Amino acid sequence: MQENAIAIIGVGYVGLPLALSLAKFHPRVFGYDLNSKRVSELNSGFDRNDNICNVVPSNLSFTAELVTIKEATTYIITVPTPIDEKRLPDLNPLRQACRDIAQVISKGDLVIVESTVYPGVTEDICGPLLQEESGLKQGKEFFLGYSPERINPGDDKNTLETVIKVVAAQDDKTLNRVKQIYEPVVKAGLFVASSIQTAEAAKIVENIQRDLNVALMNELAIIFDKMKIRTADVLEAAGTKWNFQKFTPGLVGGHCIGVDPYYLISKAESLGYYPELIRAARRLNNSLADYVSQKTLDLLAGSGVSIVDSRIGVLGLTFKENVSDLRNSQSPMIVNELKKYGAKVLAHDPYISDQGLLETHGIELTDWQDQKDLDAVLVLVPHDFYLKEKRLALFKTLKAGGIFIDVKSAFDRTLLGDNQQYWSL
Repeated sequence: MQENAIAIIGVGYVGLPLALSLAKFHPRVFGYDLNSKRVSELNSGFDRNDNICNVVPSNLSFTAELVTIKEATTYIITVPTPIDEKRLPDLNPLRQACRDIAQVISKGDLVIVESTVYPGVTEDICGPLLQEESGLKQGKEFFLGYSPERINPGDDKNTLETVIKVVAAQDDKTLNRVKQIYEPVVKAGLFVASSIQTAEAAKIVENIQRDLNVALMNELAIIFDKMKIRTADVLEAAGTKWNFQKFTPGLVGGHCIGVDPYYLISKAESLGYYPELIRAARRLNNSLADYVSQKTLDLLAGSGVSIVDSRIGVLGLTFKENVSDLRNSQSPMIVNELKKYGAKVLAHDPYISDQGLLETHGIELTDWQDQKDLDAVLVLVPHDFYLKEKRLALFKTLKAGGIFIDVKSAFDRTLLGDNQQYWSL
């Protein structure tokens, strides 16, 4: 069937590219968001996140008014599913999205969840909540589907269109409807999961697997650092074997890897099982900010530099390269830890606004020209700005005897002066 209109609930990093892609193939698409300022910006073609929305097609409109999306026959939920201060799943944004949809949903409508959840949420929480608030019967008067998002901010290669999309639904008829919505958009094709819970679990497993592999690399990096062996050299050698999986150490943040494992941990513990390996990986990856901070202090002290009088440039504060996304980034933790010891920290990131960082983390950004006469430079996130535009200038910001800390081994250490130190994770 042809959908009368499709409404995307939440137009952030996931919802916006989905809305833009769907608008190429469906006659009417709405992007609904509670943030009226963001709605206004998007309607004018401005995306504060990564500027992917330059021109809004005529069949796509953004709104903060629920009544506007009432004509939709399909509602796709793409709201965040974060964790709270106790690292427990916070389903409040998802619940609110369901309550909003319940006010406008009609008989025969379809609700698809794309937000990352633990197995059972779509059918056991979203469905009953929609039914209770709308008065419509789940599975008879409205229908459920699930298709986990695989958006990777800043990645121009692995996009919505080029990555196989997992789809699932509560019955075969609904599944065919879900497939008709996504098939024109996803050129890579669809994978039909055996059930909604299977699809929900698959999404979490994708990110848990990466979390565990990065945790292994981080633990190896700590061991090799104590042995004074460069981890990047070890991994280069090991990578010559055909079946070696190429992961690298680094700070773990973002909206997926640093969050999703806690959803399965919480569900497992509710069933009486304590997931030791998944928890251990989370503990280790969460500790990397402290390790890098302490290593910086140790290197400065070993060079005879007083921490209180030191000037430290910290470059790259987002959670990954070439994006403005600060969610769950560990970089601000390092800045604040160094400041706590009295260092003069000159934080810089070309992708984020000073005001946003000041409000969320109490950190004031500095201009690039302020990066000079530094005792140490920490490149936490090697944006292309540092790797390409400022690659040579970067080393000149260091004093004689200064320390260059290349957390992800992104730079050629031979470019350093003879009297300058180099360290990488």
